[in-house]
Amino acid sequence: MDDVRASSAWVASRSSHVVVDSSGIEKVVQTIDSIPKVKWDFEGIHYFDNGPLTVQYLLVLDALNFCFWPDADLNYDNLALGLKEALQNDKSAFDADRLQKYTGPQLRELLKWPRPLPLEDERVRLLHEVGYELERSFGGKASNLVESCGKSAVKLVALVACHFPGFRDHSLYKGRQVFLYKRAQIFVADLWGAFQGQVYGEFNDIGSITIMADYIVPAVLRQIGVLKYSSILANKIEADSEIGPGSEEEVELRACSIHAVEKMRELISVKSGNQVLSVELDLWLWSFGIQFPSLKHHRTLSIYY
Repeated sequence: MDDVRASSAWVASRSSHVVVDSSGIEKVVQTIDSIPKVKWDFEGIHYFDNGPLTVQYLLVLDALNFCFWPDADLNYDNLALGLKEALQNDKSAFDADRLQKYTGPQLRELLKWPRPLPLEDERVRLLHEVGYELERSFGGKASNLVESCGKSAVKLVALVACHFPGFRDHSLYKGRQVFLYKRAQIFVADLWGAFQGQVYGEFNDIGSITIMADYIVPAVLRQIGVLKYSSILANKIEADSEIGPGSEEEVELRACSIHAVEKMRELISVKSGNQVLSVELDLWLWSFGIQFPSLKHHRTLSIYY
């Protein structure tokens, strides 16, 4: 997580398409006395049984949790609820051996989705990867993966990135490696939220997690005046033009979001006298953003978010 913060700050200090507006951050923070506590599963769309099967569900969910925008009707809720219902109908649906065998049409059937999913081949590949590595290294159980981290969020992110290449959310920016780890971190955040910081969601260092840099958070930060875009980037987003994965614009959008929210977190913590968690800020910003479907976000075909 130190690498995520340091590399994001490095990008923000050299960014030409996205600017972190310090005065904008101060204005926003002045209006915030405390971060509203947002319920993790505020619409009841996730599977939860308070046990190991929930952990298995969350790892599968976060392996597939990326790139909905090419399909105007598909969103995160469809994925979360579709996987929930599949597991309710068949408790063995996410067994490690079965994850390794799913095809694209079978995944669609699992989700009750009527047409090919965006980046469907990649989603199937990542299911196979998760199933194979769980079977090879963790007795087929995501709960064993979580238990091996010793209640450390940092160690769990590292383990996930180490064992599952599809979670290695890195980019190169001006010759330097940038670490973002959106889906690895959101797995930790989902465990923490689902189990309310207990059992499989108990982490002694949950404060180490940053926000999960995706499509929604940068758009919200721009809306509230924390981020400013160059006219070229703003025009691309307004025109729904695709922004290439790993491009300077795309890396700056994500890295500057992380850096900006870290600054917000520090100021809010000082103002309130209480430690504010980035994971709480992320959930608050994300839940705010999804209330406005017309909010323009950048469009990048990527397996990482």
